[in-house]
Amino acid sequence: MTFREVFEKPQRSTARGAKESELARLAADPDSLAGRIGNTPLLRIRKCVPLRGDIELYAKAEWFNPGGSVKDRAALNMLLDAERSGALRRGKTIIDATSGNTGIAYAMLGALLGYRVKLALPANASPERKRTLAAYGAEILLTDPLTGTDGAQERVREIVGSDPHSYFYPDQYNNAANREAHERTTGPEILRQTGGRVTHFVAGLGTTGTFTGVARCLKAYSNSIRCIAVEPDSPLHGMEGLKHLASAAVPGIYEPALVDERVSVATEEAYGMTRRLASSEGLFVGVSSGAVLAACLRVAAAIPSGVIVTVFPDGGARYASERFWDNGTKGGTG
Repeated sequence: MTFREVFEKPQRSTARGAKESELARLAADPDSLAGRIGNTPLLRIRKCVPLRGDIELYAKAEWFNPGGSVKDRAALNMLLDAERSGALRRGKTIIDATSGNTGIAYAMLGALLGYRVKLALPANASPERKRTLAAYGAEILLTDPLTGTDGAQERVREIVGSDPHSYFYPDQYNNAANREAHERTTGPEILRQTGGRVTHFVAGLGTTGTFTGVARCLKAYSNSIRCIAVEPDSPLHGMEGLKHLASAAVPGIYEPALVDERVSVATEEAYGMTRRLASSEGLFVGVSSGAVLAACLRVAAAIPSGVIVTVFPDGGARYASERFWDNGTKGGTG
């Protein structure tokens, strides 16, 4: 597929069927909250990491979404898809398991549209995320932190199983609309913003929607684009939103055939890179951003030239109470 074909080929956007529902109309309106989801900046990373002159490194600044994270894209598309199919209608409560960001996106859109939202998340989620969910009016169910989001999913399934007619359960880990949001928005944005020059795409694995969706788009454009998946190096880690797939339930939307390379990152390395982004680049971001940056450096060290693009999923304000911010010096690596 040529670069021109990617952008001239009609795409089913999240605004398709704008007459179908209030959310569809809002998603098509650039003056609405929902209409501002997507089209985030692509920022060049220049100062905080040593790169040769023939290597370019860029990051999608997903905290520019109105709900503050990349998960706004998936939540919007899953709710739009559910309204189109009739799975979501007035009187139903939106319920799902989350580590925080997708839940915040559901809660924001639920408040906008008048849907009740109930969310199960591990009890060790940061206070900032819990308070944000409460501010939007979501009901929060805290689950065992040792079971992570897998335990939260089990809790949700129990609730929905006992009263299936009262709930709409998007099931973000197994919902194709999660992946499709990135295949139809994030991926094309990256191609447009790089002029089709991207050679390597690096993203963390959580629900796997971002990686899988963007990789599908980029591979359709050029199979020579390398797609690198990032995950924690152990089951017990401190990188919110990322999953150690070898020890966790593998999301149904994950497509391992799209992975050209895997990079495992240690928690302390991710912490150090996150601090470095703030102190040396002026980017106050979440820990998963530090993790993918560490992976980008390994990719850059192994290639003679290239244009590397990654995704910084959210901002650092949601993790401001975390103690790791105090553990390093300016520009340190941990």
